[in-house]
Amino acid sequence: MKTAITEMFGIEAPIFAFSHCRDVVVATSKAGGIGVLGAAWMTPEHLEQELKWIDDHIEGKPYGVDMIFTSTASDISGGKSPSKILPREQVDYINGLMSQDGVPELPQEDVDGWYEDYAANLSFTQEESNALFEVAMRHPVKLVVSALGVAPSSVIDRAHAAGIKFGALVGSSRQAEKQVEAGMDLIIAQGTEGGGHTGTVASMVLWPEVVDRVHPIPVLAAGGVGNGRQMAAALALGAEGVWCGTVWLGTVESELNPDMRDVLYAAKSTDAVITYGYTGKPCRALKSKFTEAWAAEDAPKPLKVPLQSILSGEPFRRAERSHRKDWMTYAAGQVVGQVNEPKTVKQVVYDMLTEYVDAMERMESLLQD
Repeated sequence: MKTAITEMFGIEAPIFAFSHCRDVVVATSKAGGIGVLGAAWMTPEHLEQELKWIDDHIEGKPYGVDMIFTSTASDISGGKSPSKILPREQVDYINGLMSQDGVPELPQEDVDGWYEDYAANLSFTQEESNALFEVAMRHPVKLVVSALGVAPSSVIDRAHAAGIKFGALVGSSRQAEKQVEAGMDLIIAQGTEGGGHTGTVASMVLWPEVVDRVHPIPVLAAGGVGNGRQMAAALALGAEGVWCGTVWLGTVESELNPDMRDVLYAAKSTDAVITYGYTGKPCRALKSKFTEAWAAEDAPKPLKVPLQSILSGEPFRRAERSHRKDWMTYAAGQVVGQVNEPKTVKQVVYDMLTEYVDAMERMESLLQD
């Protein structure tokens, strides 16, 4: 395949795999696409370890790093204990519901340690983002992506000076224009169908709208892409490639534990719902008793980023340790209904390309006399 994106990165297929799992990143790049490691949940030390492992296994193929640059995150720096920054109302609410439903509590020492670790991994302040960026700059990354806002001009300029491309996720054409003004090399337009933080505009409407607004900046289509027909639709609407996330969760290489895999494989497209309970922002994740609890009329207001994510750590671990699948959730898009069995990343890429070719041949046949 030859698009502006394949030319930009020297790759065979314009398929980008966003994942928090280093194995998925490496496998995608080696299969001809490009893996992008989600670093938002990592400390600088952890990111250094992950990138070093990627460097040692990716055989010189290109890869990227996705991180958060936002001015709206609550400052949890300064060595404050999570017990002092998390309001008891929200903590007691969700844990109380789990206890009423028979989900075993964690030992207090595990609770304290879990909150401390989670807080360390979820400091989304500008200082923390800069620290992660410094780590990325020590490695041969080819792409940096801003996930939740406009990156500082100093960060963008430094990346460009090092020959690194910069991209940004957007959910509207207005956001896309703002990112282009900041100096983006590419835009990832994510429709509301996508997993994780997402907007309200459907992909079929968003993709061509963003393409028209930011031309000639290339656009990657995200949100609702998990097979070759969806990829063909994205390129037909003007995108130069696709950005996928949910489809990799079901792969052999993904980070999901066995229980969470079972939940994923059983999920239907309608089970990927918008919730504020996951991070405090609109986030599409798998429906469970956890997401339903935060949607209840008597639920307290979810906390701001990243406090709600820190708060969710204890409930998630309680569900995991007790194997309570009905309380488990994970950020996932509506293509989750297509993810029904384990496949290798390589097989997913090849299946996508094969189906893309079949779709294009079908379209060409419609034009024949």
